[in-house]
Amino acid sequence: MSVAFTKEQDSESAAADLPDRPVSPQANLVTARGLAQLDTALAEARAAYAAAQAHGDVQADRTAMARATRDLRYYAARRASAQLVDTDMANPTVRFGSCVTFDREDGRRQVFRIVGEDEADPAQGAVSYASPLARALLGKGVGDSGDTPAGEVEIVCIH
Repeated sequence: MSVAFTKEQDSESAAADLPDRPVSPQANLVTARGLAQLDTALAEARAAYAAAQAHGDVQADRTAMARATRDLRYYAARRASAQLVDTDMANPTVRFGSCVTFDREDGRRQVFRIVGEDEADPAQGAVSYASPLARALLGKGVGDSGDTPAGEVEIVCIH
């Protein structure tokens, strides 16, 4: 058969086969702020899905529909599995929701808040509770040290 009579997959139909967003095997712990962010993302995904459906010509824009469907599926699952954690800071040890100030071996002082995976943004000072840094600090108090892949850190403040 001639190549002229075969259907080649165009970029839009290839995009329509977007793989699902990976979901972590960790518990989906969230702070109140993280839960609000999930609610916003879910609302945006629903709006994008509705817009893709309302556009009417789904075949012409399979990419938008595929992306909207994938995001809606992801955020609906993450919202359904979210476990809101009380971040009462009466406990003097590092725990989920804590903002921790620590000194590194090289003299740098850093501050990170320990949050859920969807809320984590190291550039904004938020690390996932499942990260090596958070795991090294959880359960420790001021003056305690933790071993991280980047070296030892000493906790100087928990708030």
